[in-house]
Amino acid sequence: MTETTTTPPSGAPAFPTDRTCPYRLPENYDTFRAEEGTLHRVTLYDGRTAWLATGHDIARRLLADPRMSSDRLHPGFPATSERIKGFRDRRPAFIGLDPPEHGPRRRMTISEFTVRRIKGMRPDIESIVHGFLDEMIAAGPPADLVTRFALPVPSMVICRLLGVPYADHDFFQDASRRLIQSPDAAGTRAARDELEEYLGGLVDELRRNPGSGLLQTLVTEQLEPGTIDREELVATAILLLVAGHETTASMTSLSVITLLEHPEQLAALREDRSLIPGAVEELLRYLSIADFVGSRVATDDIEIDGQLIRAGEGVIVASSLANRDSSVFEGPDTFDVRRGARNHLAFGYGVHQCLGQNLARLELEIILDALLTRLPTLRLAAPVEELTLRPATTIQGVNELPVTW
Repeated sequence: MTETTTTPPSGAPAFPTDRTCPYRLPENYDTFRAEEGTLHRVTLYDGRTAWLATGHDIARRLLADPRMSSDRLHPGFPATSERIKGFRDRRPAFIGLDPPEHGPRRRMTISEFTVRRIKGMRPDIESIVHGFLDEMIAAGPPADLVTRFALPVPSMVICRLLGVPYADHDFFQDASRRLIQSPDAAGTRAARDELEEYLGGLVDELRRNPGSGLLQTLVTEQLEPGTIDREELVATAILLLVAGHETTASMTSLSVITLLEHPEQLAALREDRSLIPGAVEELLRYLSIADFVGSRVATDDIEIDGQLIRAGEGVIVASSLANRDSSVFEGPDTFDVRRGARNHLAFGYGVHQCLGQNLARLELEIILDALLTRLPTLRLAAPVEELTLRPATTIQGVNELPVTW
């Protein structure tokens, strides 16, 4: 099923639009870049209109504005696809809460994602990365990089952090994929129900027989004292499990495609591995796998850059466009591993900035270094134009990536 939209008489263009290249923006996004200003009206899949923030500066200001709400239950919240309705009959995890409720809920998990804690995970992540590479190399080419490497690596990493049995990965990877890629609300609800039942069962088991990992910590320190209830804990677990592997898997596959399609940049990394951390930042900026990093609804009138966003109107922050803002990034459409693009918005900005960004960065650094070392002749086994890309309404990426070496 493909979602389609049409431009209404008002002339507000449709958003988002599917990509035709893994690392280039849709051609019609140039319309936003050519127009004056960085706040535009767009039409969503259901015919409603919303504001689209496309500039780097206005994106940061809006994401940090306390008058911008993340409450997806609000009638003005800008849903970008039918599947979003599948979340509206559920209590949200902390990502869907506003201050002051948001802060305490986020802080319950933050200790597991500090720079120091994540650095301590390096040996374990390196072992996981090389373990899956061992298996893929032993099986011989060709291989689907997604199923053999890009997806299982972050799945195992987040399982160990949370205390989720990796033996169940086939189930939760499939349910996660359906949760974020379903074309309709019914599919989203079904996947959500399955994940709730599974993770709820794990929570119940941890109450009977304590184990290890972040879920156990939340059970012991938050659930049992009554700070949160079982429903909220399960919602948090779903958020961490799904976001913890789907995004990094997508970044891995698209990063490989991008580097192989830019051989001079790949050669620079092979020659100087110290460029890898900066290359990760540039890949995060250039790929912007979350086409929009924040959907919000205004709780009060907001006058910004000569425009009036009225209370109740939806606002979408287009990270893909903000990360190509020429006033911040010189030659923004050029992929340059030496750029130094740490100020990108791939992880968002403000109080809802991605909790797992330190983990994602470390995983990607280890993954790229390992691929450069272990598979120096890695190449695509199919033309890039023949790859099937995910729709714009979900995390950008590919579900299959044939490679050889």
